[in-house]
Amino acid sequence: MTATKTHCPYCALQCGMEIGPGLAVTPRTDIPANASGALCQKGWTAGELLTNGERLTTPLLHGEPVDWDVALDYVADRLAALRAEHGPDAVAVFGGGGLTNEKAYSLGKFARVALGTSQIDYNGRFCMSSAAAASLKAFGLDRGMPFPITDLGDADVVLLAGGNVAETMPPFVRHLTGPRVIVIDPRRTPTAKLAWLHLQPTPGTDLALALGMLHLAIADELVDETYVAARTTGFDEVRTSLASWWPERVERITGVPVHQMRQAVRALAAVDKAYILTGRGAEQHAKGTDTVSAFINLALALGLPGTHGSGYGCVTGQGNGQGGREHGQKADQLPGYRKIDDPAAREHVAGVWGVPADSLPGPGRSAYELLDALGTPDGPRAMLLFGSNPIISAPAAEHVAERIAALDLLVTCDFVMSETAALADVVLPVTQWAEEGGTMTNLEGRVLLRRKAVTPPAGVRSDLDVIAALAERLGHRFETEPVKVFDELRRASAGGPADYSGITYERIADETGVFWPCPSPEHPGTPRPFLDAFATPDGRARFVPVQHRPPAEETDADYPVYLTTGRVLAHYQSGAQTRRIAALVQAAPEPFVELHPDLAEQLGIAAGDVVRVSSRRGESKAVARISDAIRRDTVFMPFHWEGANRLTNPALDPTSRMPEFKVCAVRVERDS
Repeated sequence: MTATKTHCPYCALQCGMEIGPGLAVTPRTDIPANASGALCQKGWTAGELLTNGERLTTPLLHGEPVDWDVALDYVADRLAALRAEHGPDAVAVFGGGGLTNEKAYSLGKFARVALGTSQIDYNGRFCMSSAAAASLKAFGLDRGMPFPITDLGDADVVLLAGGNVAETMPPFVRHLTGPRVIVIDPRRTPTAKLAWLHLQPTPGTDLALALGMLHLAIADELVDETYVAARTTGFDEVRTSLASWWPERVERITGVPVHQMRQAVRALAAVDKAYILTGRGAEQHAKGTDTVSAFINLALALGLPGTHGSGYGCVTGQGNGQGGREHGQKADQLPGYRKIDDPAAREHVAGVWGVPADSLPGPGRSAYELLDALGTPDGPRAMLLFGSNPIISAPAAEHVAERIAALDLLVTCDFVMSETAALADVVLPVTQWAEEGGTMTNLEGRVLLRRKAVTPPAGVRSDLDVIAALAERLGHRFETEPVKVFDELRRASAGGPADYSGITYERIADETGVFWPCPSPEHPGTPRPFLDAFATPDGRARFVPVQHRPPAEETDADYPVYLTTGRVLAHYQSGAQTRRIAALVQAAPEPFVELHPDLAEQLGIAAGDVVRVSSRRGESKAVARISDAIRRDTVFMPFHWEGANRLTNPALDPTSRMPEFKVCAVRVERDS
């Protein structure tokens, strides 16, 4: 076996790696995300995923092994019967932000063409949707980081609001060794410990903090008035809307001292090259879109977006979180980041698919709303699940489990028996990242090539094979070869905001990735899309007036403490992969509750005690960790294990439909 160039199966950095003899992993040095040859512990141990003893290799029907034709015939017959009895929307499709572009595209096409259902969404709704919505409002285009990640290394100052890259994507930190880093986070995370300045707000108050910082920028005459006049619109309305957000009021709401706010704003304004980045901590709120809009407003006032060496960006989390929302597995989108209710978009995509435009369904339910509707009188009766584990990852997880249990049919495609797969009527064993080819779009908007490095186990098929086999049984022909699917995706995306039509596998290989939009084979790609103009009708960025509001659920006498959730270094997402790797389990064997020494003393809790955390939606138990890195009024739990998301609040952002993962009210007790 010779070494095969591919990419890590985990986060949106999509670090380059080679798979060699014995499934040995070595870092590549030709991919900018980790050009220094860095990988995190998850990346180094990724080869063990391919030989894991818990690997599924046979389809399961009601828990019993069956051959593929039996399983697929059963699924197709049940889907046909449910559609005939209840209509096409009786079948739901739920995708994932880790699926390749080809899979995301095929899944969206399968839902709309083979099933005729509007009921499709994906777990990326829980990730970048608020930042996407805010970017569309401000810039007319959502491309997470509209600049190469290597630009950050040349910056003077980088502000990171609600991100913990030192644990979630450690090689990212290599790009932050040059600038002074400002971190906004309720916890003193490993990233905050590296920062030049750490602002530690009360959970749920990031929006107020951003408003206060812009108020200070205006009051201290730090606004780049020339840039604002030449490249933006709407600043006067935003300026007026900030009148009541004087810094002392913001300090009372957020707990962040005025002098720290002023220090952060002046640092950003005083330098030539500065970036503002947002992560899930700022975005996973019922006001996440407005929070990101407020940080974008601050960036625009300082003249950062669309300026070489400066800008605003969203730190995308999932491996293909960017590409996953561009090509059709989101409830309101068609390939190329087209809106599904746009008549011209429908005509174009329907033409590529060879179906009448009026046969395509309209927008469906967003991710949580879809899960909440399962098994209800007006909701889907069946769900096909690809690359997601909502029993762990969805908010109000106990309620979601009840809704999944109410289905007439649950079909999961997975490589291990995840917590959600364990509830399925049919489990279909599918290939992993190094056993198949395809493309991923990383957090920069750079389209990358995953290459097949090893032969999958006997009995395992790819998701593309599964989709095509079901489509055939329903009377449709779908491609199964990734390169052919990608060529169709290119045609479907042509002319759309996320135009991939000029990108080929050969170009990606030769250029180690191509930035979209890339509308022709001769086009060089677009690493920095906003330098000349923004993607709005007049080319100007939009300021968006927003106002702070409290969390959807505030603390009270019954639930007096805030809960916030997040990740740890050793694990990824729902942990279905990483909790099966011995070295990673050894590094982080169990969930925990992190609480401040003062709160622990008040509650009579010592390190190592089993703690019960309760919210209005459920309860969870975990071991106590005592740390002064957390605020006195807040506890933290990682969400890689079953438990944390039993507690979280499914209150939704009105624009992005993002649930409020990052703050809810809980009661904390020593478990007797």
